Amino acid sequence: MRIGIAGAGVAGLAAAALLGREGHDITLIDQFGAPRAVGSGLVIQPVGLAVLDLIAAGPSPALGLGAPLTRMVGHNLSGRKVLDVSYGMTPGLAIHRASLFHVLWQAAMAWQPQMIPAARITGRSGQSIQSSAGQIGPFDLIVDALGAGSPLSPMRQRTLPYGAIWATVDWPADTALPRDQLRQRYRRADRMVGVLPLGRMPGGARDKAALFWSLPRDAYGQWLDQGLKSWREEAIDLWPAAAPFVAQIRQADQMTMARYSHGTLGRPAGDGIVHLGDAAHRASPQLGQGANMALLDALALSRALQYADGQDPGALYAAARRWHVRTYQALSAAFTPQYQSDSRSLPLLRDLMLAPMSQIWPVTRILTRLVRGDLVPPLASLDRR
Repeated sequence: MRIGIAGAGVAGLAAAALLGREGHDITLIDQFGAPRAVGSGLVIQPVGLAVLDLIAAGPSPALGLGAPLTRMVGHNLSGRKVLDVSYGMTPGLAIHRASLFHVLWQAAMAWQPQMIPAARITGRSGQSIQSSAGQIGPFDLIVDALGAGSPLSPMRQRTLPYGAIWATVDWPADTALPRDQLRQRYRRADRMVGVLPLGRMPGGARDKAALFWSLPRDAYGQWLDQGLKSWREEAIDLWPAAAPFVAQIRQADQMTMARYSHGTLGRPAGDGIVHLGDAAHRASPQLGQGANMALLDALALSRALQYADGQDPGALYAAARRWHVRTYQALSAAFTPQYQSDSRSLPLLRDLMLAPMSQIWPVTRILTRLVRGDLVPPLASLDRR
C-alpha cells in the first residue's frame, strides 16, 4: 500500500519502521525542517519495550540510553509513603524523548521512506493531505500521528486543570536518590515535585534526570512572576532531597510548561484514515502510558494490515485497541485528581485508605500490571496471531 504518515513523533516513526519493514511505500510528513524531539523525559513500560524490540528485531538500542525503572515511589508532606508500585521482574525504561526519537528515527530511516519536511499539515482532501507545502498524495491509507491538536482528528477533548513544568538536568553526584526509581513528593494534590532518572542523551556521557513541578494550567505566568529564588525555596522546603536537582535551574526558560487534556476518539479509524497516539486518545501522564499507547497503536495497525485478508484493516485496528485504550483512559481519569487537583478530600482518601490498600495482595499485583501496561491485553485478538 501507499501510506502517508502525518507526524514524525513516537507513533509516526514507529509506524514508519513497522510498515516499511513489511514492504509498504511510506511517505513521512512533518512540520519541522530537520528531525527533532520535543519535550523532556518519559517512561517506556514493558509493553512498549516489547514493541521497540520488534522494531529493532532484537534488543532495542533504547536500552543502552535509558535508565531501567524498577519502582515508582511518592511521599506526602509528612514523609508518609502514599505511592509505592514495583515493576516486579520486568523493569520499565525511563528515557529522554531525544534518545527515544533517535532510536525510532534510525529504525524508520532504515526502510528509506520518502521524507517531506517543513510541511505544516492543515487538513485532508479525499486521500490526499493538505499542507503548507501543497497537496501531498493521494495515498491508499493516511495515518494521523500528529498528536494533540491534530487538524486531521475530530476528537473532542476536555482540558485538565493541572499541568506541569519540566526541565532536563544532570544527575548530581551529591544525591542519595536511587537511579532506578521515579520519586515524587506531594503537598495534598496541589503541589508535586518529582525526579525521573533518564539515562544519557545520544552521544552524551553524563546521566540526566527530568525534574518536574505540578502547576495549574493557567498559573505559568504567576510562576514566572514569583521568581526563581522564591520557587526554589518552596520546592526544596517541600522536598529537601530535590535540592541538588532544583539548584541547577538558574533561568526560568529551563522549565517548559506542559498542559494536558483528556479525550478518546470513539472511532479511531475510517474512510481511508487511522489515528494513532495522542491524535486518537489523550490523558494525563500520571500513569506513564502515553508513549506506550503510541507504540502499541503502531503495532496494532501493522498487524491489522498483515492479517486483514479482505477485512477492513482500520476496523481491525480499532477493535484491537478498543478495550486497552478505554481501560487506561478510565483509570487515568480516576487516578489523576488524587495527585493533581485542588481537592482536599481526595488526597486524604489517597493517603489514609488507598495507599495502605495498595500494599496488600492482590492489589500489589494489579498495580504492577497496571504500570507495566498489560492489565488488559494490549492488542486483543491480534495478540494471538
